[in-house]
Amino acid sequence: MTYWLLYMALGAFAGLLAGLLGVGGGLVVVPILTFLFTAQQMPAHFILHLALGTSLASIMFTSISSLRAHHSRGAVDWQVFRRITPGILVGTFLGSWVAAQLSTGFLKGFFVLFLYYVAFQMLLNVKPAPSRQLPGAGGMFGAGSVIGGVSSLVGIGGGSMSVPLLVWCNVTLHNAIGTSSAIGFPIALAGAAGYVANGLFVNSLPPHTLGFVYLPALLGIAVVSILTAPFGARLAHSLPVPLLKKFFAFLLIVMGTKMAMGIW
Repeated sequence: MTYWLLYMALGAFAGLLAGLLGVGGGLVVVPILTFLFTAQQMPAHFILHLALGTSLASIMFTSISSLRAHHSRGAVDWQVFRRITPGILVGTFLGSWVAAQLSTGFLKGFFVLFLYYVAFQMLLNVKPAPSRQLPGAGGMFGAGSVIGGVSSLVGIGGGSMSVPLLVWCNVTLHNAIGTSSAIGFPIALAGAAGYVANGLFVNSLPPHTLGFVYLPALLGIAVVSILTAPFGARLAHSLPVPLLKKFFAFLLIVMGTKMAMGIW
């Protein structure tokens, strides 16, 4: 019962982040699931694979709720979504296959570095100048493949990469966040499918798993995050997002440091 409550609390926080910052919540879900799975004494060599797969599966539900809220405010550019999705699907599915071949130690190190990257990007308020237009079909496919591939390796919805890309290409910040929420769905769909497929025939996984997705955690996170994501989307239009990003950045640094201490 304690773990169920923790999964639900995590879902509430992840949903708020998805709606508020367009980041899908995976940056928080993955490290906290890693800590919880470790406390539950799951097989150490599969803990991060399970955290990544479960995070991506939960983002399928969070992103739907978040994108609906942003769409109701006219903040989703569906033309951008259609153009970038093919690359997203290919890159994410291939990335999940690569992740299945890597060790937990390597994945954890890669994830920690990515956390620090996102945290300092937020702290320094690094925003690319809107200096160009969206690329053509080839450029959008390539951008989508990179975003999807990296997202599957770190279990996120891609907002930390897709939002800066869209802002750089002259999309307004609110529309970039809303469109990023929509882009999170194909990332989560392809990534979760990849982690399920690559973990189906792995021995020694704990009970109640579907491939590399731990179903009790998925259920607890998904049910609550669906309810809180629309609230986060509403807050995005009224709260001082830059200040919230700084708080979130410090949280990422703390979690990244704690994870780094467990690598060796």
